[in-house]
Amino acid sequence: MALSISRLSFEHHREAIGIAEASPRISWRFHGTEINWTQGSYELEVSRGSAPPQVYAVNSSESVLVPWPDKPLHSAEQARVRVRSHGQQGQSSTAWSSVVEVETGLLEESDWGAAVPIAAERETEVDGPKRPIYFRRSFTIDQDVVAAGLYITALGLYEAEINGVCVGDQVLAPSWQSYNFRHAYDTHDVTDLVKRGANGIGVVVGEGWFSGILTAAGNYRNNYGDKLGHQALLVVTLLNGSKVEIPTDTEWQANTGPLARMKGWSTGRFNSSNWLPVKELGPLQGTLIPLDGPPVKRTGEIQPQPIFQSPSNKTLIDFGQNLVGWVRLTVAGPADTNITLRHVEVLDNGELALHPLRRASTTDWLVLHGNGTQTWEPRFTYHGFRYLQVDGWPASTPLNGDSIQAIVVHTDMERTGWFRCSNELLNKLHDNVVWSMRGNFVSFPTDCPQRDERLGWTGDAHAFGPTANYLYDAAGFWRGWHRDIWSEMQRENTMFVPFFVPVIPPEIDTTKWNPSKPSAIWGDVAVAGPFNHYQAFGDKGMLREQYQQARAWIDSGIPRDVSSLWRRNNAYLVQMTEYIASMSLALGNQEAAETYTKQHQSLVEAFQTAWISNGTMANQTQTAYALGLQFNLFTKMQQPSAVSTLRNLIADNEYLVGTGFGGTPALGFALAANNATEDFYRMLLQTQVPSWLYQVVQNGTTTWERWDSLLPDGRVNPGEMTSFNHYAFGAVADWMHQVIGGLAPAEPGWKRIAIAPVPGGNITSAEARYLSPYGDVRARWWIDTRGRLRLSVHVPPNSRATVTLPFSKTVREVGSGQHEFQDTK
Repeated sequence: MALSISRLSFEHHREAIGIAEASPRISWRFHGTEINWTQGSYELEVSRGSAPPQVYAVNSSESVLVPWPDKPLHSAEQARVRVRSHGQQGQSSTAWSSVVEVETGLLEESDWGAAVPIAAERETEVDGPKRPIYFRRSFTIDQDVVAAGLYITALGLYEAEINGVCVGDQVLAPSWQSYNFRHAYDTHDVTDLVKRGANGIGVVVGEGWFSGILTAAGNYRNNYGDKLGHQALLVVTLLNGSKVEIPTDTEWQANTGPLARMKGWSTGRFNSSNWLPVKELGPLQGTLIPLDGPPVKRTGEIQPQPIFQSPSNKTLIDFGQNLVGWVRLTVAGPADTNITLRHVEVLDNGELALHPLRRASTTDWLVLHGNGTQTWEPRFTYHGFRYLQVDGWPASTPLNGDSIQAIVVHTDMERTGWFRCSNELLNKLHDNVVWSMRGNFVSFPTDCPQRDERLGWTGDAHAFGPTANYLYDAAGFWRGWHRDIWSEMQRENTMFVPFFVPVIPPEIDTTKWNPSKPSAIWGDVAVAGPFNHYQAFGDKGMLREQYQQARAWIDSGIPRDVSSLWRRNNAYLVQMTEYIASMSLALGNQEAAETYTKQHQSLVEAFQTAWISNGTMANQTQTAYALGLQFNLFTKMQQPSAVSTLRNLIADNEYLVGTGFGGTPALGFALAANNATEDFYRMLLQTQVPSWLYQVVQNGTTTWERWDSLLPDGRVNPGEMTSFNHYAFGAVADWMHQVIGGLAPAEPGWKRIAIAPVPGGNITSAEARYLSPYGDVRARWWIDTRGRLRLSVHVPPNSRATVTLPFSKTVREVGSGQHEFQDTK
């Protein structure tokens, strides 16, 4: 197959419009099966404005995050880039790639010109839900339009229109950040929407995370402010090269009311004589910056499965999948018909299971206008649900897949990882893990999406990070979230990592909802997050950016006892210290690497003194031994006994899981590293509670918060914390990818690949695929009729792989291309 460039990208942006980097690093993937192909040099062609293209030739094997070759881009400047790559001597070259555009956002505060935050001149609702505010302005363009860009953010969540057409396809914009430190704005190319003559722009703003209720602690509102508003700048470039700027200022107007009954409100000729004036607000608290990762978008649509009646004669819809988003209605009926939609994850005795939602109502209402068919979706909210109860549906419209669909919503990351094997229950488990990630990666990493608490819990993100980094390109997503972590750590100069990020402003309830106290696992995300990102994406720039927060947590945020350990949770401290030594070495900080290496050695010795006696852990649990083995806390002499003890603990527990999410990610790897892979296969394939497959055989379509969120008799667990969409226990998929599928990075960023499948558990075949920074990595194995293992491997150009055959332990080094192996017991 001919060698080609399959994708060119900038930094970690899926779409490079309105980015913050004036000199964005460039990456490209390869497509093809050329054997042992390695890049020797490359050429980058950069076109800017009307100037002739400039070609830069570079002798380098690097194809990931290479330096920007030209002068830095200016604010709102667009460049067009393409690349071609040349192999080593005697090897082929690629053709030029497709041209990809990159455009910077507003890089300086002054670039916003006269644009200021504005709000409606009206009394705001302080103690209850805020009505959405509609802002509009008419303007005239007296020449043909060459280009137009809209830069916009909100104090709340916004949707924008120009001349009656929606701007962009993102939702829940501009997402949730730690608004007092970092306030994201979006850039939209609206060239096709602005025309010569009369024009109108409209923006509707809802309360969202900015001033809506965010916690289960009480009726706390106005977390970041009590005024809904927005800040925007529309820049129109005319045929003669001049620019017209339409900023948010007191020329705008505002209103409230049902949007469906405001025909043409965002057009230039709309009569807004009865609309309210607006007022200028003070500057935004956080620094205005573009998003680091993709925005939230609609990413799928699901048809209703059965539509049926409950025992109490309620109309219920099963969408067949626990998802995050909302429903879209296409309906006609009499005016003032009130349609009520209630969303839940599970049923209890055939009716809505409302208990797990706690105080969340998860209810939408639509009042029909009666003037024909309406197509409607809720705005500025989302739900976690599989089942929907519909009340008040008009008889004039059939309730079916044409009139109602579920809309799937999440941060629009690129899917990069896949897995399949001969065991269909494991395949379903993997699907469930993917769906839980989709449902909880909505602008930031929530732990659950359905109840009255949808917060960025740091411990869950720590546990699931490596799995997330395989399944999706989450690099930009994590980058923005870690910037918020660092801001929150510095809030009171404590260097504590909060239990969740963003933190709800502390003036609300400092005792309960500003958790500024140190905690292992949760706080350790400040180290493990950057470490795991570097392993997955190989980005030293991002690692360097996050290194300061990692050191601050280790050096200042953790309280120590006289032995430098930290309570009974200290196993993680030992491992985090080893991680930061490795990070220091990667960044060339030799002095820090030596310091942390010595600290790590001292901590291991202190741990052994405090918690291990005659090779026996003080805590006789699966978690204690899994962490001890995975973090290398036993001496070489103690290790065989520790492995035996862990295996016995598991066997005595009938191969059922005995860990929470602190120990779960380590359990399988600790066993696999100590020739006990088959023990973990027995655990993984269990279907009794507690186990991963119990959730599958109970018809779960996402992973659960509790091993028994649904009890064996079909009742919903009556506990306070009972979510059916929690990704933390899905961290086991990392083991499935690496051990069953056989794929892992052998060095940060997948330049070198480790391919080492380990069959077991009567699984007869498996395949894993990862879309690496270099291109497609694939491994497929099966047991043939003669009992031999057959392994087919694809290594992308400009990378290499170490292949370890499981039975003979033969190790082969291979370059790019398709390779076939066989192995016999």
